[in-house]
Amino acid sequence: MSSRSAISPSRRLRIERVPSPSRSATAVVSALSFVLALLCGGIILFLAGENPIQIYGSMFSGALGDWNGVAETLVKTTPLLLAGLGVAVAFRMQLWNIGAEGQLYLGAIFATGVALFLIPGAPGWVMVPIIVVASLLGGGLWGLIPGALRAWFGASEIITSLMLNYVAILFSEYLVHGPWRDPQAFGFPGTPSLPASAWLPNWGATRVHLGLFFGLIAALVLWVMLRRTRWGYEIGVMGENPRAALYAGMPTKRTIVLVMALSGALAGLAGMSEVAGIGHQLQRNLSPGYGYAAIIVAWLARLHPLGAVLVAFLLAALTVGGDQIQMSLGLPAAIAPMLQGTILFFLLGGDVLTRYRITRVPGT
Repeated sequence: MSSRSAISPSRRLRIERVPSPSRSATAVVSALSFVLALLCGGIILFLAGENPIQIYGSMFSGALGDWNGVAETLVKTTPLLLAGLGVAVAFRMQLWNIGAEGQLYLGAIFATGVALFLIPGAPGWVMVPIIVVASLLGGGLWGLIPGALRAWFGASEIITSLMLNYVAILFSEYLVHGPWRDPQAFGFPGTPSLPASAWLPNWGATRVHLGLFFGLIAALVLWVMLRRTRWGYEIGVMGENPRAALYAGMPTKRTIVLVMALSGALAGLAGMSEVAGIGHQLQRNLSPGYGYAAIIVAWLARLHPLGAVLVAFLLAALTVGGDQIQMSLGLPAAIAPMLQGTILFFLLGGDVLTRYRITRVPGT
């Protein structure tokens, strides 16, 4: 017997893609990513000389400790949910819409323009449905642009949608400083207040408004559409296996445009909810980054519409908690977006654990 045959074969490691990640593993990894992100954030706070337990406790009590905190959390949930649903439906088709922030602004601009200049005297039962449609149209058109560029010219929707964010935000600033500026605002940039008929109804004495209902309905409709309709099935197939979809004769280009338009429309509805439900005017810094946080909502929810409801609520609680520690402890509210970014980092890392596995293969 030769010495070569007497030696047992060595084994090598290989990384391979999991054909279909289990739902249980996905849920466990998502929850673990969230916990690890909070742990990592706590370590950072500790190294900065702060007490992470005190900070997290203050954030929790500020966001969920009483009804006022819960109500404010629901207010923040609304734009996060609507924009997150828009991002999720695009991501389902492997369309990386990073432009929800700009689409949110366009929805707000369209809704404001209609309410102030087209039908300022309309009653509420006419006004609200029309500004809803206007916001869907504005956001949808802004999402359609990168969709069309991707479908017919192969342009990266990541770059085009991201660049359009700056166009939309700067256009909004031009309007509130220029032609739409309120002459009675004493130098503060903003439009005149919307007619009272354009204000979304509130829940009791809180700031929770009808936009939250729109978000919940949108989540339910998207869930049914993606799971129970032929178009939803085609979106999934085109996202998972574009070549198979092409061979099956599915209308890929048309679906790309429609999905991006739908994604933008939902983000536009979020913009309308902020204008008509909270500020009652178009103003600078309308969004503190809801369109970007929507990416975290979509990924943490694993692109599931109903899961986005819970995730949007959790991230909204982080945001309200950040405001609370700024007021009560004098710490910067930027701790909240820091934690959001950490959550996304761990989530993307955890995604590798569910989609890939390490196996051993015989070597020579």
